[in-house]
Amino acid sequence: MDLQTGKFFWPHTYSDPPAYPSLETDIECEVLIIGGGVSGCMVAHYLMESGINSVIVDKRSIGMGSTYGNTGLLQLINDKSLLSLVHTFGEDKAVRHYKLCLQAIDCLAQLVSTLDSNPDFRRRSSLYYATTPSDEPSLLTEFQTLQKYDFPVQFFTANDIRKKYQFSKVAAIYTSGDAEVNPYKLVHAIAKKAIDKGLKIYEKTEIINHIQKGEHLYFKIKNGKTIKTKKVVFATGYETQQIKRNPNVRLVSTYAIVTQPINELIGWDVRDLIWETARPYLYFRTTVENRIIAGGLDEETIDPIKRDSKLIGKTKTLLNEIRNLFPFLSNLKVEYKWGATFGTTADGLPLIGTQQGFPNCYFILNYGGNGTVTSVIASQIIHDLITKGYHPDMDLYQFDRGKYLSSK
Repeated sequence: MDLQTGKFFWPHTYSDPPAYPSLETDIECEVLIIGGGVSGCMVAHYLMESGINSVIVDKRSIGMGSTYGNTGLLQLINDKSLLSLVHTFGEDKAVRHYKLCLQAIDCLAQLVSTLDSNPDFRRRSSLYYATTPSDEPSLLTEFQTLQKYDFPVQFFTANDIRKKYQFSKVAAIYTSGDAEVNPYKLVHAIAKKAIDKGLKIYEKTEIINHIQKGEHLYFKIKNGKTIKTKKVVFATGYETQQIKRNPNVRLVSTYAIVTQPINELIGWDVRDLIWETARPYLYFRTTVENRIIAGGLDEETIDPIKRDSKLIGKTKTLLNEIRNLFPFLSNLKVEYKWGATFGTTADGLPLIGTQQGFPNCYFILNYGGNGTVTSVIASQIIHDLITKGYHPDMDLYQFDRGKYLSSK
């Protein structure tokens, strides 16, 4: 699957990542993990912490799938508002998901503290502003819903925003406890920690099919070698839809840019994450090099020709959106730009767990704008399903969860 195109930023920040061999012999393991992105490496970390003999294979190199296009925003507020999730799933399930997201950011902060190198993880607050004045009432209602359940939020009026930023907006929700990260560095740092526990990684190793014999699964790779395993985790991102199409999933194309370094960010001193109520939304963050990342402008296509043809125009639009917020950056230049496949679910939650027709297989579909955060949630759930057969939050993210929506 042609996932993305363009000039990517993250390799610039980590020019000499570790390389791993291709698989050249038959092997056996307890758990095979297919996919070496954030989700694959995260679940490998949890499994290796429990002493589960695990192997990662990736047809590319580690971190070069969807992780390459990940812009590294880690936030409490999801693409789907808390109130929207309450309407779909009921209060208990909606609030539980938001609580899990908040806990996941804290878990990731703790994990980062144990890594050999910091993947540019920084705690940040977020400004979620009303795109138009007509969005203010629903934004206030969302704030009141978040406040009701003790989430760390404030409501900013137009005057509050003017005091803190150079630009003006009618209203915003200000969220504490969020973060940003370099996802490419994160993947490699987590992989290194798991390798120290005994994890094996094989790059440029493509699975072509598998069969079940008794209690084991046998995965054939492209060069004819075989992996024998008891369980498998599919952490294959958006390409999982080529294995089994899920009607809850919607794939689109999204775009991002990274600017040249900036000497001084006037009116953005605290480096908050910034995004908006419009759908599809625009978002903005900074980097440790004092660059600005901007993204969004989703298109209803995953055709690579159509996606790529829009990259120049989308780049210009994103740059203009930065200049609209910060007019003093009128001479700002773009150094990196890309278009990528992006996936969401119709009901707003990721899909995690087992699927009918795939015995002893577990799937992680962290679709949505908060994929790195939900990869923590997913990895903990999959770990417990493999080691214990149960996790208290498994039903919330199950593939056939539609069956309980009518009884929420």
